[in-house]
Order: sequence, then structure tokens, then C-alpha cells
Amino acid sequence: MLIIAVIAVPLVSAVAAAVVPWRRGIGWAMVASSTAVLGLGVALAVKTERHRAVGALAGVLRADALSAFMTIVIGAILLLASIQSLRYLAVGITRGEHTIRHASLYTVLIQLFVACMLTAVLANNLGALWIAVEATTIATTFLVGHRRNDKALEASWKYLVICSVGIALAFLGTVFLYFAALHAPGHVSGAAALDWTSLMRVSHHLDPAVVRLAMALVILGYGTKVGFAPLHSWLPDAHSQAPAPVSALMSGVLLSVAFYAILRFKAVADAALGPGYFRTVLLVAGLGSLFAAASLLLAQRDLKRMLAYSSLEHMGLIALGAAAGSTLAIAAVLLHILGHGIAKAVLFLASGEILIVEGTTDIGGIPALLTRRPLLGGIFGFGIVALLGMPPFSLFVSELNMIRAELQVGLGWAAALSLVAMAIVFVAVTHHGRRLLLGRSDEAQTSTSRLVAIPLVGGLAICAILGISAWPLQSLLYAAASVVGR
Repeated sequence: MLIIAVIAVPLVSAVAAAVVPWRRGIGWAMVASSTAVLGLGVALAVKTERHRAVGALAGVLRADALSAFMTIVIGAILLLASIQSLRYLAVGITRGEHTIRHASLYTVLIQLFVACMLTAVLANNLGALWIAVEATTIATTFLVGHRRNDKALEASWKYLVICSVGIALAFLGTVFLYFAALHAPGHVSGAAALDWTSLMRVSHHLDPAVVRLAMALVILGYGTKVGFAPLHSWLPDAHSQAPAPVSALMSGVLLSVAFYAILRFKAVADAALGPGYFRTVLLVAGLGSLFAAASLLLAQRDLKRMLAYSSLEHMGLIALGAAAGSTLAIAAVLLHILGHGIAKAVLFLASGEILIVEGTTDIGGIPALLTRRPLLGGIFGFGIVALLGMPPFSLFVSELNMIRAELQVGLGWAAALSLVAMAIVFVAVTHHGRRLLLGRSDEAQTSTSRLVAIPLVGGLAICAILGISAWPLQSLLYAAASVVGR
């Protein structure tokens, strides 16, 4: 019942938003719904933390510690995005940028998007996982184009086409894995052959050649959704044109949900082929993404595109961490997913507020933000510090532990290369941040809405707390890591 309740909450919220025209009360109801998702995720974590998986719908849905952790990540980012959506929709309606009906459609799509992501991380069947990830593409295509201008519509079509091609490759990979499972000794017939638990039981008997082909297609397919280079071209356009709360959900959660799918397939591949094959693929994807992000960040002029390319860097980092594959490495990857999700959500939501009050996201057109809007500038500045992996924020701890894990398994050369790329990113982002935040201005200081400031400051505080002491999540992190780690 708990699993079904997690998915039912956003679905019921979507129905309510479709039936009742949008007003501020509906917005706060969506915030309450987001809080419920986060609370149910915590309850699920408590139930599964001691390696006790729970199932529903005859085994189609299943939650272990990894699923519960991802549910918490989704709930936390959703809560931040829901609060900021109140501001985004209210300002848009006041300025005549969209109607009440358009605001209702936005709310419905957000809730359906979240329901699809929750289904993906709670699906035991890898076919159901694929369907859920594909459904996120449909919902987010309309959300990316929500502004209905030429650039937004172009970005939404680009996102739809590229991600649909990618998800088609993931489908072929899933089919090939199903074929291998059907021909393995002791296989389960029918759709149950795609259950992750069934695949893990027969993984040692799967045909290696078929599994290699399946995994190559899977990493290409889901890697497109993650945004690995060179499949990332949709990412900067979609994130720069989507409303800020949508960008927060896409960058902070959707990319990680797609990577969650890769982790599930990796566990099967490691058991069937040994760790070498998937490790090589992840190393190529991770290093390629890191250096692509480093080069592209140097010349960025748009605030949201800079944040989008930063997502490319962080997906590269977690790919390298997953390549190490140990329990320590996967625990660090999961902590990084949470820390990146919160920090990136804070930054995208702050950039949305900057767009509202400044009318632009061009870095050169927003000088001396700290002087003119000290609270908003401070939030953005500390968000940059968190995103760059500086102490006391959790990304410092997760990056350090990923590098430790890489050294332990003989990937010191990859860790060294990643440090080079991270140094380039550090220089590029701090340069852009200095241009945005520092300088003199004769304008009077302007305050920032509490509706914006309080949740964003809270998000940064959580990042710092997890960096100082991960004890609230430590046992859950290692329980989740042991599901797919070695």
C-alpha cells in the first residue's frame, strides 16, 4: 500500500488540478502534495533500510533501499520546485504571459511528470521502467515549451526528437536482455522475465554476447536521457527555455532517474559479464562528458545554459563513480545525486527569480547582483560554491569519496583526468559568477520575496548539513549502495 500511495499522491493531485481552475490555494495544495511525497519516501526508506524490499501489484512494483532513496530525492526537489511554481505562475498571470487555464495545464503536467519518475524508480519490471521514462519525455516536452515562444517550441521539439531516439535504443536494449533471459537456464517465462529480481537470479547464465549488445544499446539510450556527451545537445536548449521549476526538476531529478535505470542494468551486466565491460563504457561516457562540459562552460553567456552544462559535468562525475562500482563508490554517487539535485534546484530556481526581476538571464546584463539584491545574490553565490564541490557542502564529501573509491580499484588515472576537468570548470564558473555577482551599482538595494528566499536558503542549509555529517542518511546510503554495488 505504501508504494501505491507514493505514486497515487501526484496522480490525485493532477486530477484535482485538472478539475479545479488554478488559484493560489491550488498551488499550496500542490506544495502539500509534494510534502506528502517526501514524507512517504522517508517512510519507505525506514521500511526498506534493513535490506527488506516491499512489493505491490503482484511484484510489478517493488521498493528496496535504492528505490526509497530515489523517492526521497524526487520528493525533496519537488517540494522546492512546487513552492517556486507559486511565484512563477502568479507573476505570469499578473503579467498576462499565460492564462488560468495555461497555469492549470502546467500544474497537471508537473504532477504527471513526477508520477512517471516515481513509477520508474519503484518499478521492478525493466519494461515498466522503460515505459515510465518514456512517459516523462511526453510530459516534459510540453513543459519545456510552456512559454510558447519560438525558442521554447524549438527546444521542446529538439528535446522530443533526440530523447525519443535515445529511448528507442533503450527499448531495443531491453528487448535483447529479455531475449537473453528467455534462453537462460531456469528463466521465468512471460513478462516476469524482465523483472529485475528475476534477471539478477539468472544473470550468471545469460548469453554474454547478447548481454554486451543489450548493454551497449541501454547506455546509449538512457545515456541520452542522462545527457552524456555527445548525446547532450538537447540539454542546454531545454533547460534554458523551460520554466525555472521545470529546469530544477529536469536537471535535479530526471537526469538522475535515467542514471538510476543505468545502475539497475549495470548490476545485471556485472553479474553476467564481470565489471570490466560496463566499467569501460562508463569511463568513456564520464570522461567525455566532463571534458565536453569543461570546454563548453568557458564561453557561456547565459545563466541557465551555464547551469545546464554544469549538469553535464556532474553526470560525468557520477558515471566515473559508478565505474568504480564498490559500495563506497555507489554510496558516494547517491550522495552526489542528492547534493547535486538540491544545489542545482536552488540555482535554477534562483535564476528563475533573477529572470522575473531582471528580465534576462544574460550574465553580462545582470551586473553587481550582490550589491543590488544582496539576499538573492547571496543565495546564488552560495549555490555556486555548493555546486563547485567546496566545503562544507555535501558535494565536497561525495566527490572526495568517489575519488577515494576510484583510487582503491586502480582508476587513479581517471580520477586525475577528472580533477583536471573539474579545475577547468571551477575557473570557468567562478569567472562567470564573479561577473554576475560582483561590482558596484548606484541602484538602491531591493529585497527578495520570502516565498523565494526561505526554501532556497533551507535547501542550501540541508546541503551544508549533509556535508558536515551524513548521519541522517548514512545507513540508508550504504543499504541503497549494496543493492547494486559490489
